[in-house]
This record gives sequence, structure tokens and C-alpha cells, in this order.
Amino acid sequence: MITAAAHAATHSVPPESTQQAVGYPSLFLLVFIGALVPVVPTGALVSSAAVVAFHQTAPFALLLVFGVAALAAFLGDVALYWLGQRGMRSKNGSRWLSAIRDRAPEERLTQAQDKLRDHGVLVLVLSRLVPAGRIPVMLACLMARMPLRRFARGDVPACLAWAVTYQLIGILGGSLFKEPWEGVALAVGLTVLISAAPTVWRRVRRSSPAA
Repeated sequence: MITAAAHAATHSVPPESTQQAVGYPSLFLLVFIGALVPVVPTGALVSSAAVVAFHQTAPFALLLVFGVAALAAFLGDVALYWLGQRGMRSKNGSRWLSAIRDRAPEERLTQAQDKLRDHGVLVLVLSRLVPAGRIPVMLACLMARMPLRRFARGDVPACLAWAVTYQLIGILGGSLFKEPWEGVALAVGLTVLISAAPTVWRRVRRSSPAA
């Protein structure tokens, strides 16, 4: 009798509920860490989560992926900017500020400073959509002594646009295939291609005069 009751209770909980209980906190944590340490492929994570949500029957699954990803990205950006501000105020800097500077080549930083001067916080939106564009713009904001509150206001639409973009990539992958893993593979491939495109283009531009 007890065994039958336990068996029934086990089957009364849909597998999707377990996936959501683990998946959303994991997505939040990974995107947050990826915003702090720009080596985690957060775009691919959001696209993959969107593929899985697309194949679920639970209502608002895609909306939850969007909300979790955007919130985690925003909080990660604000935390990194705050740490960068502390480094700017310190005489010896900080390892966080050094990490930001190491990931902002001089050429990209100069471009970011010019765009920030011309367009203000609106450049934050574009910086999150352009691969490897976020850190140079963030450093430009730090060097311009932009207050945290102003940075946060500009970062809200940036994170929303970023979450929508990569979620749409995931929805595209999920709509083309019946099996979620196939959609995930396509979504990851597209995000990697998008991320690599600017680097390839810069190398082509540098090598073209010598050709």
C-alpha cells in the first residue's frame, strides 16, 4: 500500500516541474557568473534554455527564461561595474578592474569612448548585442566616471534586448526540430557563429591591405 502510494506520488509530479526547479536557478546563477567573469557563453545558455522551454507544456516557460536571464545579466553587470568603480577609486586598483582592462583592447576602448561621448548610455544597448562589446563600453563608462545609478538605467534596456535576442535564437532552433537536443545544438552553433563573426571580420580587414 505504501509502495503504491509512493509510486503514485512520484508520477503525480511532472518531469517538467523538476526541470524548472533546477533549470531556472541554474540559468540565473550561470548568467550572473558569466556577467561577472566574461568567459561563460551566456548567450548560448539563454538560447539553449529557450529551446527547452519551447518544447515544454508549462505556461509562461519562455517568459520565465526571459525574465531570469535578463535579471541575472543586469545584476551581474551592476555588480561588475560596482567592483570596477571600487578599483577606480583605489590607489592600487583591483583585480576586477585589471580583468576588465585586460578584456578591452585599446582600439575597442577608443571606439567605445567615442560612441559613449556621441550617444551616451544608449551605447550600452548596442554593447550587449555586439559580441565582445560589453566590456570595452563598461570600461569607457568607468573611465568617464559615470555614476552607478546612471549606468544601471542604461543597462536595463540593454539586458532586456540581449535576453530577447538570444531567446529568439533559441525559439528558432526549437521550432525547426522535434527533439530539444537538436534545437539546442542549432542554437549553440548560431550563438558561436555570431560571437566569432566580429573577430573573423577584423582579421579579414587587417589582412586585406597586405593582400
